[in-house]
Amino acid sequence: MTRRMIAALAAIMACVSLAQTPVDQGVPRTDENSRIAHVQLLEKARSGGIDVYFAGDSITRRWGTSDPQYQHFLANWKENFFGWNAANFGWGADRVRNILWRLENGELDGVNPKVIVLMAGTNDLGSAPPALVGEAMIAGVTRGVRAILDLMQRKAPKATIILMGITPRNDRDMEIMVLINRVNDGLSRLADGRKIRYLNLNDRLADRTGKLYEGMTVDGLHLSLQGYQVWADALKPIFTELLGPPAKTDHAPSPTGDPSAQKPRQ
Repeated sequence: MTRRMIAALAAIMACVSLAQTPVDQGVPRTDENSRIAHVQLLEKARSGGIDVYFAGDSITRRWGTSDPQYQHFLANWKENFFGWNAANFGWGADRVRNILWRLENGELDGVNPKVIVLMAGTNDLGSAPPALVGEAMIAGVTRGVRAILDLMQRKAPKATIILMGITPRNDRDMEIMVLINRVNDGLSRLADGRKIRYLNLNDRLADRTGKLYEGMTVDGLHLSLQGYQVWADALKPIFTELLGPPAKTDHAPSPTGDPSAQKPRQ
């Protein structure tokens, strides 16, 4: 059995395992690195000073992380959001259920942000061959995101939530774009235009077929500096509307990074 076959089988088994859990029930990550990251994000949440709360997976996380290899993304984050007290709570490889679990277990408690930005779902769709992603999984991603939104509204009732559409992927067969578009159609229906606003960047990141424009991505999935700037340019008018212009000072807690990459103290 080849490595590719083993990887495909593992992805299928993971999907089967998750399928046995209700889509609107949080599931924790069990690896030690994710557990440590959760503790760090809890500490960040308790630090206060957060008006804009970003939740999501690695596409969100890389933008506002302290990891040295993403320092150019962090510089872009600060350039665009300084003065709005924005904090990043994304974590790489999270699926919708994992994000839901983190929020259920303290990462939004007592934060009381004014704006929440949520991007979730790409890892749910990208974990199995497109041909195996059936109607139940497509509907399940939408139901899972709905559960996240409901939880966010309970824990941060004064916040306006900006629900992001899943961004294009060119790291797999382009058939996945059909699935992304169908899920995004479902996500758009979750927004009421007031407390939950839907924002889709895809026509600014890719052409009509979903092929990403040159320079928008680093690997066919994760955004490049140019791609993040497209996202920032779409968010800033909304932030200005909801929060006013950015202040000259910023009170958000310091960014966190990948625990496994941190050097032990001497």
